[in-house]
Amino acid sequence: MAEWHLYMIRCAKGTLYTGITTDVARRFREHSAGRGARYLRGRGPLELVYQHPVQGRNEALKLEIRVKKLSRQRKEALIMGACSMDELLNTIIIMG
Repeated sequence: MAEWHLYMIRCAKGTLYTGITTDVARRFREHSAGRGARYLRGRGPLELVYQHPVQGRNEALKLEIRVKKLSRQRKEALIMGACSMDELLNTIIIMG
């Protein structure tokens, strides 16, 4: 079974894109070449700023949805290493 990853890409204007894949390097190359997510087209240069391994596609999809709902401040804390994915997700569960 392939290992999945959640990843975040920062666009030239600072916006963040979140996605999942089994091959982060390949997917980032695709995004940089203008293939893949329509949102990223014309928003370069792009920078891969975060990746996190996930067990299985189903879990990756669930995590992607949860991370996309986070505030920009929480996403930045995750990127900077100020909190771990587990800490962040536990905080979400507690806060409801």
